[in-house]
Amino acid sequence: MSDIPQPAAPTTEVTVWSLEQTSPADLRPARAPEGDVRVVRSEVVLPEFSRFLYTAVGGDIRWTDRLGMTYAQWEEALRRPGAETWVAYENGTPAGYVELDPQDDGVVEIMYFGLIPAFRGRRIGGHLLSYGVARAWDLAERWPERPQTKRVWLHTCSKDGPHAMDNYLRRGFRLFDTKTEVEPEVATPGPWPGAYAS
Repeated sequence: MSDIPQPAAPTTEVTVWSLEQTSPADLRPARAPEGDVRVVRSEVVLPEFSRFLYTAVGGDIRWTDRLGMTYAQWEEALRRPGAETWVAYENGTPAGYVELDPQDDGVVEIMYFGLIPAFRGRRIGGHLLSYGVARAWDLAERWPERPQTKRVWLHTCSKDGPHAMDNYLRRGFRLFDTKTEVEPEVATPGPWPGAYAS
């Protein structure tokens, strides 16, 4: 075996911002976009659809944390009481989604949120985020075993789109934590390898 040191795997520095709302009154909804845009809850637990949304929305901004999950792990995540996926459709086509993650003590995390690239920049994102946050606040109305929501939070990072942070702040979220992480540099996965340029 050679004693020649191997080059270190490339890494990238990522800034992660955490934001929160602590009252339903914090939400400042965006105006609904024009045209046939609807937001519908995906009520059938379907890992195939969830994975499609995840890869289609996050594929060009390097969402990779769920790509190694098995079918059973996807199903388990989607079946937790209070877990919800709300999907925006434009003219019947999925445009993006919000996934709500119920946590302890009345806390709900916006676990995933975003639009498929073809639908970005069309005023759908503010509307979808507004709708998803409102559903986080009234989650207990659909899940009586859940306590009333007391806090809604999310995190975004420097890999996200250029308008993400502005959208969160405009909807009434407040920054409560900032940290920097070093992550391995990964290829842009896309909905399938090679869908987007790295």
